[in-house]
Amino acid sequence: MVVGKILVIDDEKNVRDVIRLHLEQAGFHILEAGNGEEGISLLKEENNMVNVGVILCDIRMPKVNGIEMIDYLRQEAPGIPIAVITGYPDTELAVSLLKKGVKDYLVKPIEKEKLLETVERLVAAGKDFEY
Repeated sequence: MVVGKILVIDDEKNVRDVIRLHLEQAGFHILEAGNGEEGISLLKEENNMVNVGVILCDIRMPKVNGIEMIDYLRQEAPGIPIAVITGYPDTELAVSLLKKGVKDYLVKPIEKEKLLETVERLVAAGKDFEY
């Protein structure tokens, strides 16, 4: 079963490392970006726009923050499911992000089981549409 790639966008390397470790152990291929700007560049490389199956995106980041990243993704890659990861849970923000089409909202530190369940569910659901 080809699951494609999971793009993890978070400015905290230790958070990316933990997520990558958990997801690679489960058989996923991981792309990492330290901020939204890097995430956008990665998506534009090769055929990542087609091969990325799920995006995990932090909200508070330097350069291009999570909200800006999600707005960009809704325009440029609207079919790719996004799950937000944040260390600052905020109900109003969560509701507004879900209205923008974000599929899930995970609070750091993310439990391994919750992370795997979320990613597997989003991958299984597939993209909203293909390009």
